[in-house]
Amino acid sequence: MKLSNSEKVRLQQNYGPWALVTGASSGIGLVLAERLAEAGLNVVLSARRKELLEKISADIQHKYGVKTRVVAADLSLAKDIHQLLEATRDLDIGLLVPCAGYGTSGEFIQSDLPTEINMLRLNCEAVLILTHHFVQVFKQRKRSGIILMSSLVAFQGVPYAGHYAATKAYIQSLSEALAIELRPYNIAVLAPTPGPVESGFGERANMKMNLSQQAADLGIPILKALGRQSIVVPGGISKLLVYSLRTVPRWAKVRILKLVMGGMTQHQRQTRL
Repeated sequence: MKLSNSEKVRLQQNYGPWALVTGASSGIGLVLAERLAEAGLNVVLSARRKELLEKISADIQHKYGVKTRVVAADLSLAKDIHQLLEATRDLDIGLLVPCAGYGTSGEFIQSDLPTEINMLRLNCEAVLILTHHFVQVFKQRKRSGIILMSSLVAFQGVPYAGHYAATKAYIQSLSEALAIELRPYNIAVLAPTPGPVESGFGERANMKMNLSQQAADLGIPILKALGRQSIVVPGGISKLLVYSLRTVPRWAKVRILKLVMGGMTQHQRQTRL
């Protein structure tokens, strides 16, 4: 799947000339940064690893002939969020894509509280601060957009990944509300809800990912939905999981996901016993 020329023009006109992508060093963040550059948007690349970002920056400039700016930042830290905002204040940003985030898994009773708090700050607080800041900027523009990364786990409790799912429920709820609130300002808000994706996520969350899909397959469906839908389920596996559970009551979904997550985190729980 490729972006058509008309789609590239639409993205440029509605969301250019600059896009800000956090979590741009891997996974969906990297894919979206590349597809936006392919569409002709200049891209701010933010993640923790400066050397990797600089390499990605050079590759994007060489392939697509756009401008890039690297801002190395750990967005679980308030000072780094401020640094990112200051480093982009001079740019005409029309699209915010906060993809930085991670998950934890295993039994909540065994979880490490500082790690859970750090995840909460990155997955939720940083997204809140960035979104609030750019909403003030975007309301002065003719058109703009925000892509808030939700997940299939956002729609019910998920045993053995309870807190991670809760952070995504926050993002899903926020995006649904803002999609309506910000429409009069011509600010498009989209919540992609992917299922398991092959990236560094599973390793960091200490999960054995099953039925995972390639991040490269998700970028274009997400960008094509921006400005047309408020929620998108990108990727065939994600759609399969959603539609197979569509008629299942919420209480039953929780129990099904207990079995799914139990299998994905079994190795971790066994070593902790």
